[in-house]
Amino acid sequence: MSQKQSVILVTNDDGVTAPGLKALIEAVRGLGRIIVVAPDSPQSGMGHAITIANPLRLVKVDEFEGIEAYQCSGTPADCVKLAKDKLLKEPADLCVSGINHGSNSSINVIYSGTMSAAVEASIEGIPAIGFSLLDHNFHADFSAASHYAKIISQQVLQYGLPEATLLNVNIPRLSKEHIKGIKVCRQARARWEEDYDKRKDPRGEEYYWLKGKFIVDDKGQDTDEWALQNGYVSVVPTQFDMTAHHAIPYINNNWKLDAKTR
Repeated sequence: MSQKQSVILVTNDDGVTAPGLKALIEAVRGLGRIIVVAPDSPQSGMGHAITIANPLRLVKVDEFEGIEAYQCSGTPADCVKLAKDKLLKEPADLCVSGINHGSNSSINVIYSGTMSAAVEASIEGIPAIGFSLLDHNFHADFSAASHYAKIISQQVLQYGLPEATLLNVNIPRLSKEHIKGIKVCRQARARWEEDYDKRKDPRGEEYYWLKGKFIVDDKGQDTDEWALQNGYVSVVPTQFDMTAHHAIPYINNNWKLDAKTR
């Protein structure tokens, strides 16, 4: 009896024409039957936004040879939701998102459309990975990122992931020969120090343009930031359960809550 072919959903936040999406498709080509659902325009920084007040459009495109592909008018999370409800006749065995142009390490995971698509897949019970390359250039070299995307995707297809867990994978801007390997690590504690630049448009109306500086306060050598700065691919197991479990006993033990309030 022949083994069932894996079904792989591919998505991103940079849009259906992004080079990183094509690189990711090539990375998983041959690992199973691929279905692509990606935004019809860039959706970076959208986080886990979903479309609720506008119609969604799903249009089949002939963008990738031999691959069933669609562009969606919504967000990355919308892409995964629509794919599951309207396109997948059976649950996918894997969802891969990316390869993003730019880092999604540390706190960036919160804002990332790439990772939010993977989170949505994980919520739906699909093993999921978000891939990002530390290079914002549209013409970035994705060869190393594609190489590691294939390796990590194969591992997930073969061995799976713990329930309600997905992977946030970032690849340094290095050639394959200069990457030292893969580090499974934790998310570094870091933050953005925002600076909104006040400007005027041609009509003299004021507007603001977001700028900022990324601050890494975490000096641990077990973090994604350390791994990336030292030439490793970082793999951070991530979850969508945002409960701060360690805070529950603290609040119960320290807050003045009577039985009726509880």
